[in-house]
Amino acid sequence: MADIEAAIVEEKFLAASGPGGQNVNKVATAVQLRIDVFRLGLPPYAYQQLKTLAGSKLTSGGELVVTARKFRTQEANRQDARERVAELIARAHERDARRIKTKPSKAAKARRVDEKKGRSQVKAGRAKVQID
Repeated sequence: MADIEAAIVEEKFLAASGPGGQNVNKVATAVQLRIDVFRLGLPPYAYQQLKTLAGSKLTSGGELVVTARKFRTQEANRQDARERVAELIARAHERDARRIKTKPSKAAKARRVDEKKGRSQVKAGRAKVQID
């Protein structure tokens, strides 16, 4: 997350649920990161992939919202949230291998036609017998 500028990231600390006993009632340990995706300067393919990966974490205004409340301390939650954002952005940059179109061989086409003819013969044999 070191490559993401501090100006793009907005941090907010919230009261967390989970481990911590009475501490969670007194201290705002959960962290919520808001990142303006448009200011990241992602290429179009990465932005589309990020939209898919982030799902409901991406707002209609183009903000990526990540909330971390797994740990008891602000610093651990901050680190967790930043790692999750960095992983999400790294996964968005991954591209799938291009698919190479293939065609069925002549032999495969011939086998398919022969099989269709065979099925046709079987079904024709099931028809009512007509006596002339």
